Amino acid sequence: MDTLQLGDIQIAVTRKDVKHVHLSVHPPQGRVTLVAPTHSRLEVLRAYAITRLTWIRKQQAAFHAQARELPRQHVTRESHMLWGRRYLLDVQYVQARPGVLLNHKRITLSVRPGADAAKRAAVMHAWHKAQLHAVLPEIIRLWEPRLGVSVHGYYLQRMKTRWGSCNHLRGHIRLNTELVKKPRHLLEYVVVHEMAHLLAPTHDARFIAALDAHYPRWREARAELNALPLSVG
Repeated sequence: MDTLQLGDIQIAVTRKDVKHVHLSVHPPQGRVTLVAPTHSRLEVLRAYAITRLTWIRKQQAAFHAQARELPRQHVTRESHMLWGRRYLLDVQYVQARPGVLLNHKRITLSVRPGADAAKRAAVMHAWHKAQLHAVLPEIIRLWEPRLGVSVHGYYLQRMKTRWGSCNHLRGHIRLNTELVKKPRHLLEYVVVHEMAHLLAPTHDARFIAALDAHYPRWREARAELNALPLSVG
């Protein structure tokens, strides 16, 4: 993989068996990638990227202008998001197995006495992953026949620069656990986006056509997701 440095903008260049150059700016941090045909010369790609500098900066500015959530300490009366709704957290220190309960107004986090911020965060993160595991298999089953693909496995992890990724050779998709904080339809959008990469590994015309055909509201969903606050911890 090569890198283009245009002033303060770094562009990761990947060459693949594609017909056209595809330039992308990725949320949430504005990471820039360029996918090019296998035999493209780097100086030609640099010249192309220069013509797109204004567009790149505009996209990055939009991402950087997004609201940032303050780092969470996981203490009582702190606000937490789940599926697009805001809840108040109630931390209970008890001699029992740590866990999380949800009611219509409050999230109750139970930890053992003396549990520090890192432990409280770990219990909450495990619960977030459980919430995602509860809904993801059904979303995948719903979309496999629609797209005509098969997902061999999915994985959850914290990601700093993307909402999801796809390994099209293995049939695996990877999703950002931060998606549990967003409305459920945006989780579905990211899943469909990554599953569409099983049809087309890059953001080429075939990929766009697949989304247009099967998920025509994808542009609106992408804009909504990118407009929501980002977590910084």
